[in-house]
Amino acid sequence: MNEEKNTPSNLENVKELLAKHQLVEDLVHRQDMPRHDLVEGVLHKQHLAELRTLLERVPLAEIASIIEALEPEDRLLVWYEVREERGESILEILSDEVRQDLIGDSHYRNEKTTITAFELRNGRLSQIAVNTPSDLKCLKPIWVDLVAPTPEIRAWVGRFFDVQLPNPSNLTDLEASARFYIEDNGEIHLHSDFLLDTKEESRNVAVALILHRDILFSVRTEELPIFRLQRLRARTQPGYVTDGKDVLLDLYAADAEYSADALEDVYAALEDVSKHVLGNVVTDTEAAKILADIAREEDLNGRIRRNVHDTRRAVSFLVRGKFLNSDQLEDARQILRDIESLDGHTSFLFGKINFLMDATVGFININQNKIIKIFSVASVAMLPPTLIASVYGMNFQGWFPEIHWDYGYPFSLGLMLVSVAVPFWFFQKKGWLR
Repeated sequence: MNEEKNTPSNLENVKELLAKHQLVEDLVHRQDMPRHDLVEGVLHKQHLAELRTLLERVPLAEIASIIEALEPEDRLLVWYEVREERGESILEILSDEVRQDLIGDSHYRNEKTTITAFELRNGRLSQIAVNTPSDLKCLKPIWVDLVAPTPEIRAWVGRFFDVQLPNPSNLTDLEASARFYIEDNGEIHLHSDFLLDTKEESRNVAVALILHRDILFSVRTEELPIFRLQRLRARTQPGYVTDGKDVLLDLYAADAEYSADALEDVYAALEDVSKHVLGNVVTDTEAAKILADIAREEDLNGRIRRNVHDTRRAVSFLVRGKFLNSDQLEDARQILRDIESLDGHTSFLFGKINFLMDATVGFININQNKIIKIFSVASVAMLPPTLIASVYGMNFQGWFPEIHWDYGYPFSLGLMLVSVAVPFWFFQKKGWLR
């Protein structure tokens, strides 16, 4: 009963802090004051510190219910203020949809060294943190995950399992043809790119995957959303994986799924750009912004295409090498079919991007042509008065009585004005000034 009473109050407190944070942020943005960035940073930290203190007092289950009750943009802000040690437990409580959104949108770009072993217990993965070589003695893992390991860590983990672990920082230096191979002792090495797509950045991260004695070893420089999501799924769903090869295939399947989600985001972004380009008169300033948006989506689409191509090569290598059993072979073929469907989407998006790029550049050319047209009309309109001024500037005696006329000078000025007005009237009537 107490928890039911506390949940609304804590939820309201969180919403109130978020509202204050947004209000102050908007006010500071609108104010023109000295040391603007410093003031904004102080206020920003103040409200987030209050939010962090509040969340520390709230039980995990209640934090999960608060996150699910918030709007998507507020969820991420609250999630960033949850202590990392509590984050994994909260993710297990959240619904699949909210969990996937949080993991996909958030990315802790730290290179904190972590070693995690996963054992299969009652059909689920059990996660064990490894800090010293002695922690491995009583374990029978099917997956050992290393994030930013030091040379010393790679050495003692490699000695214990009799496996050669590469330096994750050097994976991008390998030739494409040397990414998938088998060692003399039976180790299967796959060096693959995994997509990282957040609101701040989009890039491919190289990961080394080694299969040895039915154990999967993954080595990378940083944490990735796909790996976090797979760990949670395997921990919460019985029978999700049975050995290291299952984990490997699930990682590739998740990568294809993550790429498909990223493609949907590209579709949505290009749809907004398309409505703007085709439904409005685009100014040069707007065109510059549109071109930047299109270039960003083109870059992401290219990274997705490269990523699915790399995943196809890795899965095809596993199929050709006959490393998989019948069930795993069917899973691999399904992954390849999914990737095949993504190829058509990326090709379509490249065509749409090129069309929008050409349309936007066309608007820029139209705007420039309007400016050139104005100068052209002005040049033509100024020819008659220039001619009149030149003729009267000759001062021929006897030919032009206006020279000795008291109103001759005003008459020539009026004649020049009329000669300017007539071309403009003619161009306007023809519609050439529109």
